Amino acid sequence: MEPISLPEPGIPAGNGPSVPEEKFHVLVGVTGSVAALKLPLLVAELLKIPGLEVKVVTTERAKHFYNAQEIPVTLYGDEEEWQLWKGRSDPVLHIELRRWADLMVVAPLDANTLAKVANGICDNLLTCVIRAWDLSKPLLFCPAMNTAMWEHPITAQQVEQLKGFGYTEIPCVVKKLVCGDEGQ
Repeated sequence: MEPISLPEPGIPAGNGPSVPEEKFHVLVGVTGSVAALKLPLLVAELLKIPGLEVKVVTTERAKHFYNAQEIPVTLYGDEEEWQLWKGRSDPVLHIELRRWADLMVVAPLDANTLAKVANGICDNLLTCVIRAWDLSKPLLFCPAMNTAMWEHPITAQQVEQLKGFGYTEIPCVVKKLVCGDEGQ
């Protein structure tokens, strides 16, 4: 996939009067794959792109693989979803995040969350954001799981289901896995 080209900050488009540049909002979803240990690197690389603003939605299981102090952007989890809403007129976080974001990337997407999303289950903040996602905006997903899980026949069906929703797969790579196996 080609990188998104954004205008340089502070340079107005066209010949009109200078107006403050609007940021492009990227929402990163992170799930409980061991690949979640790369979250600090992913966020750091995204923040190098001029004009990009990033927020992260994490599952509880993903928190095992990274240090939240290494994430220099707003990080949301299930707890924030329930703390924000107190009554009928209060904002609902998963809806506010889907409105805020111009693009969502779920990296890594573990086997468990893949199955949930493919089947419409929304039992945490991340799966609620995905279920409420505005299908006119891009959603990229990066499957990451052990090769044995990846090669199970249900995985291909679930990946195709997400593509059928209009989401874009970022294919996994072949490498030596944390468990010592080599594969996708």
